[in-house]
Amino acid sequence: MKVVVYSHDADTRARIRLAIGTRPAGDVPEAEVIEVATHPALLRLLDAGGADVMVLDGEAQPAGGMGVCRQAKDEIFDCPPVLLIIGRPDDGWLATWSRADAVVSHPIDPAAVARALAGLMRERAGRAGAGGAQSKQSAKGTAASA
Repeated sequence: MKVVVYSHDADTRARIRLAIGTRPAGDVPEAEVIEVATHPALLRLLDAGGADVMVLDGEAQPAGGMGVCRQAKDEIFDCPPVLLIIGRPDDGWLATWSRADAVVSHPIDPAAVARALAGLMRERAGRAGAGGAQSKQSAKGTAASA
């Protein structure tokens, strides 16, 4: 299953990738992590149908994950479920505004990220059946940037 990780910060992307591992839970498919560092690259990937689930960094710059999530939910048909990582628990109301499907807060807790992502992967697998998103561009561990 294609899991897109969006953050401008390479260290944040690496911590998220480590939290996801090969498979965040035993009952979900393997995660093919696709790292994206810029908003334009993320939009190109989404337009191409290259994501099953997204993990967005709410603290990303210059386009934060909350605004990016809201935009994707408004503009992408059958938008993949979104796990939003927010800066602090008090930002939960902003996560609600963004229409994120699941939320965890910094600092990144690997168990919380894996648990939340596994739930979204189950949800997506149930909606998409055996198909899921297809992408000609992505390969396991691909990094995209503008």
